[in-house]
Amino acid sequence: MAVATTFSPKLDTAYSKIDALPPISKLMGYAKADTKKSLWQIFNTAIPFGIMWYATYKSLAYSYWVTMLLSIPTALFVVRLFIMQHDAGHGSFFKSHKANDFIGFWIGILTLSPYQYWQKTHAIHHATSGNLDKRGFGDIDTLTVAEYRGLSRWEQFKYRAYRHPLTMFVVGPFFQFVIKHRFPYNIPKSWKREWKSVHLTNLVLAGVLLLAWSTIGLKNFLLVQIPVTFLSCFLGAWLFYIQHQYADTYWKRDTDWDYFQASVKGSSYYVLPKILQWFTGSIGLHHIHHYNSRIPNYELQNCFDENPEFQSVTRLTIPSSLACIRLALWDEDKEKLISFKSLSVPA
Repeated sequence: MAVATTFSPKLDTAYSKIDALPPISKLMGYAKADTKKSLWQIFNTAIPFGIMWYATYKSLAYSYWVTMLLSIPTALFVVRLFIMQHDAGHGSFFKSHKANDFIGFWIGILTLSPYQYWQKTHAIHHATSGNLDKRGFGDIDTLTVAEYRGLSRWEQFKYRAYRHPLTMFVVGPFFQFVIKHRFPYNIPKSWKREWKSVHLTNLVLAGVLLLAWSTIGLKNFLLVQIPVTFLSCFLGAWLFYIQHQYADTYWKRDTDWDYFQASVKGSSYYVLPKILQWFTGSIGLHHIHHYNSRIPNYELQNCFDENPEFQSVTRLTIPSSLACIRLALWDEDKEKLISFKSLSVPA
């Protein structure tokens, strides 16, 4: 079986340099919510988002092309708001548990993400990321080469369709946030708290639609909201994908799996231009976030700069990350994520 090494020729995968990881106690100074910084982030994001949404709405009177153009920065503000919801879900945005839950729920209305449902599945993702024996909630489905070859042709076709870029980044994210988040059919009925979050979010969203219908009109609302939602879902899905789906990522069986090694070897450092790092709340420093999820987004860069142990990891830039789109199968022998085309003809 050949591995397509051309997929990541520019990546720094110096794993030997990250064997000596900092003790978790060394990072506790960064894992402290700063109320002033958090409130400032809400202020410098929610207000511009509101202004951009209104400007996008007003542009309907001139040209829908302008509306589509303005939906791009509006969607970027949604992504930044989602990072705050994300931090709140980890208990790292405010010191108060109630404050985190409050802001997380209301941002969840804007991001179409039932807060406590998302919080639960994301916690599972953190606890099992890179563990081949505990794949499930909160992850992108990833099969091993052996598992894929053991499927029927129909099942292989379905997996290929699922991993196709159109599904992964276009259809799938929109379906996930707009439809599945309204009724997450695959979570247990015993998750009472999470189901309550889903129903309450849906109730508020229904109220938003009624308010829009009685004020600006449902058609105008959807003409603005659909492209904003589509773009923000696309961007969010891409970020989540590229943070874990690259050639030299980390997957181990449960007996060999290690949480901290999975954090730094199985989470990329996505090097973005400063403006995009701002909009994405430094989530590109994903290896640090997985190492200690109590570090708020505004401390990730400081932690990276002051701890050399975190600097020799898998780095992805926007151009190099595009090559990862075709990766779809984990080769346990080569310990690489490979493409379908990399599979040799079965003996």
